[in-house]
Amino acid sequence: MEADGLEWLVVPMHQLVSWGAAGAMVFGGVVPYIPQYRDIKRTQNAEGFSTYVCLVLLVANILRILFWFGRHFESPLLWQSIIMIITMLLMLKLCTEVRVSNELNIKRRSFSDFDLNYFWHWSKFTDYVQCVLTFTGVTGYITYLSLDSFLFVETLGFLAVFTEAMLGVPQLYRNYQNRSTDGMSVKMVLMWTSGDTFKTVYFILNQAPFQFSICGLLQVFVDMAILLQVYFYSYYPQKPASHTAHPASTKAL
Repeated sequence: MEADGLEWLVVPMHQLVSWGAAGAMVFGGVVPYIPQYRDIKRTQNAEGFSTYVCLVLLVANILRILFWFGRHFESPLLWQSIIMIITMLLMLKLCTEVRVSNELNIKRRSFSDFDLNYFWHWSKFTDYVQCVLTFTGVTGYITYLSLDSFLFVETLGFLAVFTEAMLGVPQLYRNYQNRSTDGMSVKMVLMWTSGDTFKTVYFILNQAPFQFSICGLLQVFVDMAILLQVYFYSYYPQKPASHTAHPASTKAL
């Protein structure tokens, strides 16, 4: 009887927790980029942030949306991908504007040049949009033709989450190149770590496709490696590595 009497409270509380977890999944992924966005906006310097982080997340979330058409997963994960794509485009827009404003008398590069030496180092935000739309169109067409293939759909899902798991690698490499984490928002990485941990636990508890859980764990390990860089370079400052100047090498990866 007592259990029945408490049911009116337990059920709404369970529903509230479910809604809260879903909301955290949808919007929690973009929160780490708020301090980084503000830092770039304030300093007008984007050199410490790797724009390849944006590339990784754009590719991963586009593939995840396409994976949804072959194997429907929870709606919060789908909405998370849509919100993340919008966020990464905003980050790219800011970084491109800041970089171009600081590079006077530099030859302008565009997506239509098809020059691999300057891939993802274009001069206008519209070039990045063209690249994203081209990638979406090509992969979307291939997915449409292959949706009946179980192997293709599962591979697509693995590629989506594995690409996202590699999110921190460009920043990890960027820090290694600079022998420093200056210009990178430590708050962003701390939020990456907490968010990825929450996300991985969410995947496991909600029995998401196994690709999500495995790659979520990998993502947490990469986050921890970046935090170790923060500690190491803070207490043991390194002499910057010398290298021959080249227009492409001076850009943030």
